[in-house]
Amino acid sequence: MKDKNSKAGVTSPRILVAPLDWGLGHATRCIPIIKELIRLNCTVLIVGDRSIYSLLKKEFPTTVFLRFKGYEIEYSRHKKYLILKIILQLPKILSSIWRENKWVKKIVREGAIDAIISDNRLGMFSKKIPSIYITHQLFIKTGNIFTENIAQRIHYHYIKKYKKCWIPDHKEGGLAGILSHPKKIPANVDFIGPLSRLAPLQDTEPVYDLLVLLSGPEPQRTIFENQVLAQLKNFSGSVFLARGLPIEKDNLNLNNQSTKVVNHIGGEDLNKVISQSKLVIARCGYTTVMDLAAMKKKAILIPTPGQTEQEYLAEYLLEKKYFLTAPQEEFFLSDLLKKSAAFEYKPIDFSFNEYKKAINQFVASLNKFNLVSQ
Repeated sequence: MKDKNSKAGVTSPRILVAPLDWGLGHATRCIPIIKELIRLNCTVLIVGDRSIYSLLKKEFPTTVFLRFKGYEIEYSRHKKYLILKIILQLPKILSSIWRENKWVKKIVREGAIDAIISDNRLGMFSKKIPSIYITHQLFIKTGNIFTENIAQRIHYHYIKKYKKCWIPDHKEGGLAGILSHPKKIPANVDFIGPLSRLAPLQDTEPVYDLLVLLSGPEPQRTIFENQVLAQLKNFSGSVFLARGLPIEKDNLNLNNQSTKVVNHIGGEDLNKVISQSKLVIARCGYTTVMDLAAMKKKAILIPTPGQTEQEYLAEYLLEKKYFLTAPQEEFFLSDLLKKSAAFEYKPIDFSFNEYKKAINQFVASLNKFNLVSQ
C-alpha cells in the first residue's frame, strides 16, 4: 500500500487530510498544508463530500479523494434560535463522530494510511498511527458560561485523543483572541502560526472598487446575498461578487455590466481578484480573516448572525483596528463605505510561513517511524 520515495530512500508517508464540512473555511485552510505535504513527497488522500469535494478537487485534480459524509449541520434563519438548533442536532453530530472513527479504524487496519491530519473532524483519529487535530477554537463561544464550559470539556476530551493539536495562530497576540488563547490549554497543543493559501501580488493595478466574498452555511448565505444584491443596485462602482457555491451550476445574471458574478473562485483566481480590489466585504470566518490578513487587504467583515465565534471575532478585530466590522442587521452599504474611508486600519504584520516548520517536523517523524516499522 505504500509508495517508495526514490529521492529520500524511505517510504513515502500516506497522509489522510480530513476537513470539516461546516462552511468552506476548514477546507480552504487545509490547502497550504496539502501543498506542503505534496512538496515533501507525501502521498495525500483527502476526505470530502459535496461542496468540500468539489472545492478541493479543483485545487488538487490528481489527488486521491475518499468520499465520506460530513456532519451536514443545519442553521436557523433566525439568530436567536441558532444555538437551540445546534443543540437539537447534537445526537446527529455525535453519531457522525462515531461513524467516522469507525471508518478510520477500518482503513488503518487495511494499512491504507500512515497518519491523519483532521481539521475539526473530531472522530478522525487513531491510536495506532500519528493523528493531528487542527482548530483555532480551544474556547468555544456560545454566549453562555454554562454551555461554554460544557463545550470546552467535550472538545478537550476529543483533542486529547490526538498526538498533537495544531492551532493556526501565533502563540503571542494573534488573530483569534481568546478563541485560541483560553486560560487552560491542553498539553498536546502547538501554535503553528496563521494559515493562508494566498499571498499579495506585486505591481497589481486596481480593477474593482469592491469585492464581495459570500460564504458560510445556509440559509444565512442566501439571506446575506439577497441583502447585498439589493444594495448594490445603488452602487456606481465596479464589483466582483463570488457567491461561495462550488457545486452550483446555474449562473446568476444581474444584467449589470459593472458587476461580475461567479459561483465560486479558486485559489489563484481569488488571489488575483483580491489584489485587484480596493476593498473587500466578507464574512468574519477565521479562514477569511487569515486570508485577508495575509493579503494585507482592507475589509468590512459581517459575522454570520448567531454564529457566536464570528460575532466575537468581529468585536475583537474591530477593537484591534485590523478590520472594520458590523452586524448583518446594520449592513447598509453606503454608510459602511463612508466609515471604511475614515477608518484607521492597523497594518497586520504577521508571518504566514511558520506552519511549514511544523509540517516538516511531522513528516520527518513519520519517515523515522516508517523506517523502524518495516
